[in-house]
Amino acid sequence: MDIPLEIAFHNLKPTADVESLIREHVEKLEKLYPHLIGCRVSLEVPHRQHRHGNVPEVHIAIRVPGREIAISREPHRAKERHATPNLQTSVRDAFRAAEKRLMDFKQQQYGEVKTKELPASE
Repeated sequence: MDIPLEIAFHNLKPTADVESLIREHVEKLEKLYPHLIGCRVSLEVPHRQHRHGNVPEVHIAIRVPGREIAISREPHRAKERHATPNLQTSVRDAFRAAEKRLMDFKQQQYGEVKTKELPASE
């Protein structure tokens, strides 16, 4: 990467475990797409929830040549809130979505995506 990895924590304390987890996932992204320019990861707990606990949100911005890909992992639905209550699983889910979006971009960039051909008009 040309720009160093940025990790920001909002309303929660930074931990070495979470930072190392993020760095591992970013290294995996670099292997999938070696032309990464930069990556910014933001972790936040927007407010305290008494019934369900704090639900962390993860936002990832990946810079590639000519574009920025944004991924957000915000558990808005009740089912998601109960399925991913801790920070590690939210980070994992967000990076899983980032890998998919990056691979889709890579396939589109290299023309590997099939396009629907229009029928020839006579």
